[in-house]
Amino acid sequence: MEVPLLINDFLRRAARLYPNKTAIVDGSNRYTYRQFQERVNQLGHALNRLGVKKGDRVCILSPNSHYFLESYYGVTQIGAILVPLNYRLVASDHEYIINHAGVTTVLVDYEYTKVVDEIRPNLKKVKNWVVADPSPSPATPSGWTDWDRLIAGEPTTATPHVEQDENDTTSINYTSGTTARPKGVMLTHRNCYINAYNFIAHLRIHHEDIELWTLPMFHANGWGGPFALTAMGATHVVLRAVIGSEIYRLIEEENVTFACMAPAVLSTILNYPDKAKHQIKTKPRFVVAGAPPPAAFIQRLEHELGWEFIQIYGLTETAPILTVSVPDYQNPDGQDYTRRARAGVEAIGVEIALLDDDGNPVPMDNKTIGEVCARSNVVLKGYWEQPEETDRAIYGGYFHSGDLAVWDEFGSVNIVDRKKDVIISGGENISSPEVEDALYKHPAVLECAVIGVPSEKWGETPKALIVLRDGASATEQEIIEFSRQHLAHFRCPTSVDFVDSLPRTVTGKLQKFVIREKYWQGVSRRVN
Repeated sequence: MEVPLLINDFLRRAARLYPNKTAIVDGSNRYTYRQFQERVNQLGHALNRLGVKKGDRVCILSPNSHYFLESYYGVTQIGAILVPLNYRLVASDHEYIINHAGVTTVLVDYEYTKVVDEIRPNLKKVKNWVVADPSPSPATPSGWTDWDRLIAGEPTTATPHVEQDENDTTSINYTSGTTARPKGVMLTHRNCYINAYNFIAHLRIHHEDIELWTLPMFHANGWGGPFALTAMGATHVVLRAVIGSEIYRLIEEENVTFACMAPAVLSTILNYPDKAKHQIKTKPRFVVAGAPPPAAFIQRLEHELGWEFIQIYGLTETAPILTVSVPDYQNPDGQDYTRRARAGVEAIGVEIALLDDDGNPVPMDNKTIGEVCARSNVVLKGYWEQPEETDRAIYGGYFHSGDLAVWDEFGSVNIVDRKKDVIISGGENISSPEVEDALYKHPAVLECAVIGVPSEKWGETPKALIVLRDGASATEQEIIEFSRQHLAHFRCPTSVDFVDSLPRTVTGKLQKFVIREKYWQGVSRRVN
């Protein structure tokens, strides 16, 4: 018998086996798994009533919330495709993504209706505008339908059966690469299902786990958390905004045992000044990816707080887990923290290869650099409406990540650089050409180059090197403020150096590796 691997299996199982167990804690709202499933069913029926069909795209723009978790199941159970949006982007980014994906229904948190209304005239394919507002008496803006009113009165039973295949696209996750425009990563039910299994196995998810959602739910489908935690009947504790005091309060009051995060959040936790005020009974497992934190962070987390650190590596294109770094037979006591900060070894069902420019495997000598390539059921189906980009990424039997690494004789991968000039700051991909394009709009800028430079908090942040026009002047703060008028703030340079010239090849290409060398001397530039 062959039964398709469909992600709605996860919630169906949990609701049947643990109907009265707490599934979601979101502020004052607490939902059991029965209620979670019922609200998901109501959302599915409501979307059907709005005319949403199999294959239609539904986007959600929201911070972490129970609505976001419900969208992962309510949208997909009727065969529609979810498009999670990064709320840190600016309106023009959302306009491009919504139009490129062909979204017909937008689900939006109450804080972001004005952002969408700003671009609404340009969203020609959108038919339905739904706002999520948890307040008792929401003031629904003109032109919007309140989520809870929309689903009120809808059946709590399952939506009509829709024939689906495990290779059907379940979500399109847009990620910024080296070009100015993001690419839509098509993830299938099978991709997400297999990734959830790896999440459960390698991160040791069990029924008693209580996860604190510090990681944005839009980010690579929450690394698989909406599926893995739900599959095991664990509890989702929602964190809307990363605030140190709120993190500690929730860990203390909800007895949190697990969390996934970018290094910036880990830094917030470690540097929170009032840690001693909280009586925390659990010893949470903290999973970090996006960019590896300093080894000292791992040591502080485990020695000062007695909590556990796990490092993973992956990409949106791989659903996302490729490797995991935990204490193992080479480091049984876990005290080699430099090794612990590596990307780690391949996850179950993942075949990693480090290939040179000719496609040949590099030796496992801990010094020869190759591109991280992967074969696995977690590799994307392709890029939405961009077959040429798919062909650039998947060839020769492998997905080519663009990340450069070395590995040792035990298969432990250490990311050292990347082919592309993407900057990963706090887990967010930043396209350096896009930042440069914005800076070139400044009348004083003759030439510019944007690179990533070390940051203890964010892993790395953008730095701009600028050659000014003859007779022109500008200050660092002026350039930074100018960039913020054109870009989401996390993409903007955090520092600026004014230089007389930029290093180039004889053909005029920027030599960014030469520029970076100055800033990364004595720092291991690993990008996860």
